[in-house]
Amino acid sequence: MKDLHYQNIETIKAEQWKLLKTQLEYTFQNSPYYQRIFKERSIQLNKIESSEDFRNIPVTSKEELQLHNWEFLSIPEEDIIDFVTTSGTLGSPVNFALNDADLDRLAENEFKAFSIAGIKKADKVQITTTLDRRFMAGMAYFLGLRKLGAGIIRTGSGLPQLQWESIERFKPNYLVAVPSLLLKMIQYAAENNINYRNSSVKAAICIGEPLRDENFELNALGKKINELWDIELFSTYASTEMSTAFTECPYHSGNHVLSELIYAEVIDEDGQQVKPGETGELVVTPLGTQTMPLLRFATGDMLTYYEGKCRCGRNTPRLGPVIGRKQQKMKVKGTSIYPQHIIEVLNSFGKLKTFVIEVRKDDLDNDLVSVKVPDTFKEIEELKSYFKSRLHVTPKIEKLDEKQIELLKFPKGSRKPQIFQDLRR
Repeated sequence: MKDLHYQNIETIKAEQWKLLKTQLEYTFQNSPYYQRIFKERSIQLNKIESSEDFRNIPVTSKEELQLHNWEFLSIPEEDIIDFVTTSGTLGSPVNFALNDADLDRLAENEFKAFSIAGIKKADKVQITTTLDRRFMAGMAYFLGLRKLGAGIIRTGSGLPQLQWESIERFKPNYLVAVPSLLLKMIQYAAENNINYRNSSVKAAICIGEPLRDENFELNALGKKINELWDIELFSTYASTEMSTAFTECPYHSGNHVLSELIYAEVIDEDGQQVKPGETGELVVTPLGTQTMPLLRFATGDMLTYYEGKCRCGRNTPRLGPVIGRKQQKMKVKGTSIYPQHIIEVLNSFGKLKTFVIEVRKDDLDNDLVSVKVPDTFKEIEELKSYFKSRLHVTPKIEKLDEKQIELLKFPKGSRKPQIFQDLRR
């Protein structure tokens, strides 16, 4: 597959349009869902000749994917190799499936993503995420690293003791990990006299949680990790529906778009493309997918994008960190905020071991935000003042047993921490 990263911008756009047209034709010919949508909306395939025309295709929401799930299936069921589901962060998990070609594409995707981060054949990588539980990403990491030729240690999620035992045994220099697991590993190492600062680990590919702010600086969570463990932290962004990863290069100036594998738009509330540096919703069309192709899938993730040559020499666009999900936007005393804004304040406060954020509606349909903190936490008034200075709003602070907070944060069957609980639905 042709790598578009180092081509000039005109070539990138021309080549990507060819790939998009091919995907559009495949989807129209094979997807029952899009055949119905095109017919209902009187959309003619031969009339789509530009990106402006392409935007006439309605976005596909998560709700539509959930409601019409198997209508998106575009191959005979007998050709499906891998059945997976989404994480279900905003609702019930959605079924997703891949054929052999999709798995090859998934391997190519992670091969490119890990290569952007600088991982090479000589490296050893410890995957601290699950490869089971219908989780696409764990398999993707393994397939991509296998294609790269790197050494792989598959430890699965959690279990700090196993993580350190594997590090000491196999000497990996990279981890693939959720940032909050890195903190648990640091805590375990400190409590068990493990000389973690001088371990073989030099860097971590961080998944599942934002690591940087809108200026590409490490956010409070990233700084907390780095203060305790001086390893290089790489931010990534991906989802099951996208079947594509966006990863930082060593210059940490945004997550590089794999333009040969995905067509990305960042749109405003009117459906128009925003300018570079402006915030909008990410809408994606994965390229080269066969089993369940998606056109203009609305991720719900609010972010910015950037154009222009990166210091690494790549010319493809870069995505900024996700500042929040469209559905998770809250209005507190007239101020619009996202969960990540609250999370950033709590992490930067620096005195909280763990927490969970809840939002619910009151009788007048106002958003009520509360933060659950351990019952041993004493600096509540100090935290309230800190919120007021940072966000100009102060959520309700409620004490709860630390074990109860951890159960809320890591519910049974969850593949990533559920720090934000939206109880408005």
